[in-house]
Amino acid sequence: MLILIAGPYRSGTDGDPQAMAANLARLEAAAWPVFATGHLPVIGEWIALPVLRSAGAGPTEPLADQVLYPTADRLLARCDAVLRLPGNSAGADQDVATARRRGLPVYHDVAEIPRRTPQEAA
Repeated sequence: MLILIAGPYRSGTDGDPQAMAANLARLEAAAWPVFATGHLPVIGEWIALPVLRSAGAGPTEPLADQVLYPTADRLLARCDAVLRLPGNSAGADQDVATARRRGLPVYHDVAEIPRRTPQEAA
């Protein structure tokens, strides 16, 4: 499965770059555990942030809302599940709502994700 890791990125940071970097690091910390279950993790900011940079903008600028949320929505059209990490986040809540509308499983802990054998993952 391609699993979107969703959780706070800008939420609660007041635009502080260090706080956003810490939030991204928390999202990324879940990448290995998801991968270790035999699935492929993805984080919307991995795609959205380079798009913003190429447009000459950053995550606190007005263009960000036109890139961050639509990127996650487009990505969810290709994902098989969502891992929702703890913390207040309107974007992550929107990801969960979109996943549920599309009938995708939403996990709240890596332990809930079905493990694939190495043969299945190959």
